Amino acid sequence: MTRRANARNASVQVWQAYLNNRASRLRDNRFLVHGMRPIAQALECRWPLETLVYRLGGPEPSAWAREVLDSSGVPSVGLVPEVMSELAEPSQQVPELVAVAIARRMELEDFAPGTPDHPPNVVVIDRPASPARLGGLIRSAAAFGAGGVIITGTGADHYDPRSVQASDGALFAVPVLRASGPAQVLAFRDRQRRRGIATRIVGSDDHGGIALDELEFDGGTVLVLGDESETLGPAWQQACDELVCIPSDGTLGAPSAAAVALYEISRQRRALR
Repeated sequence: MTRRANARNASVQVWQAYLNNRASRLRDNRFLVHGMRPIAQALECRWPLETLVYRLGGPEPSAWAREVLDSSGVPSVGLVPEVMSELAEPSQQVPELVAVAIARRMELEDFAPGTPDHPPNVVVIDRPASPARLGGLIRSAAAFGAGGVIITGTGADHYDPRSVQASDGALFAVPVLRASGPAQVLAFRDRQRRRGIATRIVGSDDHGGIALDELEFDGGTVLVLGDESETLGPAWQQACDELVCIPSDGTLGAPSAAAVALYEISRQRRALR
């Protein structure tokens, strides 16, 4: 079903709030998806989309946008460019297509990835401050086949449009969960062990621990990272079974640290095979 809207209406005001208002996203369980790859990935992963909002008038929609509108089965609404621009991110031109998606919120207590024969890697990011860095970390986790990402403490919203965009659609391919802190992650590790999956919590801490490539990653790993801090807090240091550091001449942000650590884990597993 397609509707045409030439002026601002109540729906547009609600959608506009999802750009910058976390409380609105949480209240309505909705968020916005911008960009060709994130929208394509959401459709490929069968993520629930409520509405496709498209630009009316010139220039003509791209072949990709027209195909999505014609074949996705998602209801669509057309907006004139001056109204459509209100759904754009600050640095973005008037988008040709924006998706209104329904948020999925899985409880950590119900999360049970992997099997004893295929132990999973899960990435934990503690109190991420930047939505863009959080999205980059989710992208790194998905690229190396992580079983999920757990966000602990108060921090950036993974459904923030900047996070969704930075994930390049990976948000729709890997489970993302939230937890209050180390206690819930410890309980998750223990549940995995009761399932017969040997699992360790490994913290990345540049001020302690052994070099990353000196630790054997022979089971399931819960990799804990700070956002931009080189040192994990005392509660996390106590919760970790092992601490590792990534030898470098400078500091790494969470997305880069996750990519390096997950590559080392996958490298060791390839060598074992």
